[in-house]
Amino acid sequence: MTMPWGDLALTRFPEDPRERLRAWDASDEYLLRHLAEREVPLSGTVVVVGDRWGALVTALAAHRPTQITDSYLTQEATRANLARHGVEPGTVRLLTTQDAPPDRIDVLLVRVPKSLALLEDQLLRLAPAVHEGTVVVGTGMVKEIHTSTLQLFERILGPTRTSLAEKKARLIFCTPEPSPEPAANPWPYAYTLPDGIGAVSQGTVVNHAGVFCADRLDIGTRFFLGHLPDGKGAQRVVDLGCGNGIVGTAVGLANPEAEVLFVDESFQAVASAEATYRANGVPGHAEFRVGDGMAGVPAGSVDLVLNNPPFHSHQATTDATAWRMFTGARRALRPGGELWVIGNRHLGYHVKLRRLFGNSELVAGDPKFVVLRAVKR
Repeated sequence: MTMPWGDLALTRFPEDPRERLRAWDASDEYLLRHLAEREVPLSGTVVVVGDRWGALVTALAAHRPTQITDSYLTQEATRANLARHGVEPGTVRLLTTQDAPPDRIDVLLVRVPKSLALLEDQLLRLAPAVHEGTVVVGTGMVKEIHTSTLQLFERILGPTRTSLAEKKARLIFCTPEPSPEPAANPWPYAYTLPDGIGAVSQGTVVNHAGVFCADRLDIGTRFFLGHLPDGKGAQRVVDLGCGNGIVGTAVGLANPEAEVLFVDESFQAVASAEATYRANGVPGHAEFRVGDGMAGVPAGSVDLVLNNPPFHSHQATTDATAWRMFTGARRALRPGGELWVIGNRHLGYHVKLRRLFGNSELVAGDPKFVVLRAVKR
């Protein structure tokens, strides 16, 4: 990445030499160029929210910024990129969206997230630390910044305007007007499930901001809940990419002897999964882990993996995450263990499963979704 202070060699995490997607985009470059050309004072507490792969805090490491992210993968990429450029550990403070933010913020740089709800939650959490002298600059690609985005900045922090677009990127400028009574934060949000979806019928879902389908049960998960395996007895089950945890919670309710591991790379998701599990009074044992898929799960230790893999990485469409989830599941499964996958029919996951497991069975399907089962031989 070319920036006013020199060039940076940056990678995503996990690092893959075949990866064609960059660890930065034009909006990162635009923000850094603005800070340099306008000689924006980067003193006091500098906070960077939503940095995708650590590009911004690596570029600004000399100012000892604080990074706030919802992504475990972002944190790992940031650590690797900082180390690659000789930045001493501790120079950049790494916080998650579940951590308490700094008490005072003098410079707030916001990489606009895909989720408007996550942006709302983060601005509301940060607002008490912002003062009249705080420099607030947001950045994002034009397709990511909407009228509703600007309205959030305006409602929560103060008057807001945008820049002209450059290379399909745009900046957001906000002049803070701190309120003596900060607005209430509506997150996390809870709702009651409908009947007819198995063990979790009339159960409770708790969603922190940014988790997929925060205010209702999405149709893919609903279809999956109607076709889950009916195993009983002591089982080690993984809800891989757990989101709000409703699938793993359903397994725990249907089979109290099961041990369920909830895994997601989103700190918001794992917090949601734990809250959902607790809200439904599941009698069994559960573990909640933020991480990179099945990494860290011992080989041959799992009986069942349930997975609804994402096919986007931020704005890019990719099957790389699904492939890593499938390969990680195969390694962690015992012989005879099963991977059950829900996905859009057009994604063709059966091809990948047959290539990896040597088998793939169609459990259920409708015009939009398929549930597939692969067995480790």
